[in-house]
Amino acid sequence: MGAAPALSGHAAPSGPAAPPGPAGPGRAHWLRVTRETADDLATDAVAREQAGKVPFDEVSRLREAGLLGLLAPVASGGGGADWATAYAVVREIAAADAAIGQLLGSHYFLSWSAGFLAGPVAGARTEQRSAAGQWCWGGGFARQEAPLVLTRSGHGHVLHGRQSYAAGVLVADRIAVRAVRADTGEPVAVTVDPAHPGLAVVGDADAFGQRLAGGGSVECDGVPVAADEVLGSLSADEAVLSPRTALVSPVGRLLTVQLRLGVAEGVLAEVREYSRGMSVPDRAAGPAIDPQALAAYGELTVLTRSASALADQAREAVRRGVRRGEDLTYDEYAELSVLVAMAEAAAAGAARESTARALDLLGARAASSRLGLDRFWRNARTQSLHDPVGPRLRDVGDYFLSGAHPPFVLPT
Repeated sequence: MGAAPALSGHAAPSGPAAPPGPAGPGRAHWLRVTRETADDLATDAVAREQAGKVPFDEVSRLREAGLLGLLAPVASGGGGADWATAYAVVREIAAADAAIGQLLGSHYFLSWSAGFLAGPVAGARTEQRSAAGQWCWGGGFARQEAPLVLTRSGHGHVLHGRQSYAAGVLVADRIAVRAVRADTGEPVAVTVDPAHPGLAVVGDADAFGQRLAGGGSVECDGVPVAADEVLGSLSADEAVLSPRTALVSPVGRLLTVQLRLGVAEGVLAEVREYSRGMSVPDRAAGPAIDPQALAAYGELTVLTRSASALADQAREAVRRGVRRGEDLTYDEYAELSVLVAMAEAAAAGAARESTARALDLLGARAASSRLGLDRFWRNARTQSLHDPVGPRLRDVGDYFLSGAHPPFVLPT
């Protein structure tokens, strides 16, 4: 989806089609709903970002539009959409509001992972409960030091420790986190109920960007974890982690790609509108906009479209890998994972260049806090600091030179 929402004539987000067919409302429906929701978010994006409040209202908008249950099966009360649609949704929302795009992308990844890692029976039960309650998921599986610790207790487990940053936890109905087993040190994914008195969510994420992503710290003091809430292993050992299970990495990292592309497209769309308003070319007399500015617009457009094309290739490779299922080999996994790393790097470059140079195209006008164009740069920079592109470039280079399999890395 190539452009951010326009900044005028916004419609209120509409809900899912009623009643949905056996296969769900369909991609066209969800793209329309997403555009309406993005338009709605764009109307007050600057004011909301500057206020920096916990995004309860924004989550309500996503819930009312039916977007929280997008990936859940129709039989469970969800939208029945595929990952290609989810990626397009995150990108469109991120173009209007990058922080909400991150919150939604994190929700998709964690809610899907809960079913994917848990196995068919427990996964289906979690999926159904999540869709029925329209849960918003927060948390994260990226490695942290010191880790949360999972200890056996009776017929289940208890969770202790602190996770320093997790997206969406301030507004989450369920939290999914990474922990290590106290007896073996194996990393596993677990889910917890944020309403439990032993769990505290602390709103201490004071970053200068992505302020509405609902991020914070999670502190656990003897939080009970039932057996079916231990979703599965996150071990990077190829003897433990199958190629199919390892797909959680590229599936999640492609959400980061879409977030970055959405930011790049969003800032270019807004700056284009202001540029058009400042000077309308007279075709008879030639362009009124400076030729260097036109060249810069062209360069940034080429950069973003190129990154988008690479993202499409990576998405198709991941789709084929998911369809291969248990037949997927480690060599095939390595190839698609490297392709995703290439897309991450390209999208990071597009976001970095677009958010910085787009301001120069407007000159001093871009410094106006009323326009709020600085939020694009701050959001992109904050995201890249949490998830730097350097390690992904090293993975690509190592694979190119020696064919080395990239490490199993989960998105922050």
